[in-house]
Amino acid sequence: MFSKDEWTQVELLKNKKLLEKDGIKVIIVDTILKPLDNLETITYNPYEMNLYPKDTVFVFYCDTGKTTKERLSYYKKKFPNYKCISLKGGRAYFRPNFKLLEELK
Repeated sequence: MFSKDEWTQVELLKNKKLLEKDGIKVIIVDTILKPLDNLETITYNPYEMNLYPKDTVFVFYCDTGKTTKERLSYYKKKFPNYKCISLKGGRAYFRPNFKLLEELK
């Protein structure tokens, strides 16, 4: 799951669900002051972000995903105790009504 620096929306939703089962927070970080619909986000604020538990995963997004992907090394240096991921395609490819379907048992 952490072998890539960039997650698609599907990977974000799947990984968020898996990690939160293990008590690890996944925080979606808005770097453009445009929150995603139907998903809780925080605005980029380094001071507040450093207050989260050390195993927290930050998923950064912008309009297209290009800027956050390019800045990922900066974010990793800024938050060395956290996992930092970029949302592939950013806000432009985010589908607010997309849901993961539970597998039939």
